[in-house]
Amino acid sequence: MLDKIPNSIGLIPDGNRRWARKHNIQFFEAYKVGVKKVVDFSEWCSSFGVKHLAVWALSTENIKNRTRRELLDLFTLYYNVANDRDIINRLHNNKTRFIVVGHKDLLPKRLVEALNNVERETKRYKDRFLYMMLGYGGRDDILFAVKNMIKDKINKINEHSFRRYLISSVLPDIDLIIRTSGEKRLSGFIPWQGGYSELYFSNKLWPDFSKSDLEKALIDYSERDRRFGK
Repeated sequence: MLDKIPNSIGLIPDGNRRWARKHNIQFFEAYKVGVKKVVDFSEWCSSFGVKHLAVWALSTENIKNRTRRELLDLFTLYYNVANDRDIINRLHNNKTRFIVVGHKDLLPKRLVEALNNVERETKRYKDRFLYMMLGYGGRDDILFAVKNMIKDKINKINEHSFRRYLISSVLPDIDLIIRTSGEKRLSGFIPWQGGYSELYFSNKLWPDFSKSDLEKALIDYSERDRRFGK
């Protein structure tokens, strides 16, 4: 019984590479499965009444530390997805607005153009939101805000003014953060909007995560008492 449904979910879809090793397949093939699962997950969230979904697709640390070959594979995969009419039509069918959060300047130009096209095409929707976090890091997010506030000579600093300068300023506060693969850490995921998030860690590797697993997370969330420091 779901007495409470989160308005917003943050997702860390971890475990794609371990899933590839487990099934003895190339990382690229595992990531293809993982990306399709993100689209499925977005629709599952909508079916439960969740309005906002923020997915960490590629961190600034990933860009610094992953091999060039792996990054090229990921960029190619995201480019293909951004041009996949079936996936885009699924966004339209669910009236979902697609928004990229992160440093687009760290991404290849043709990928940015393809992502911008999807953003423009879904801009009119206000029912549901899918935030794809590419080239995003939590500490970098804070530094980005501080540097730009100094640049703009902002003297009056409060929660409202600071939030407006975050690269993730478009995100609402996140009610529930889900991380897969058994890892029990946030790795710097949305520190500002996730300050009062409920946390749920699943042992499932991301490609194995199912709608019933999401329902378990939502049931667990529904049974919690959120006090926000009271």
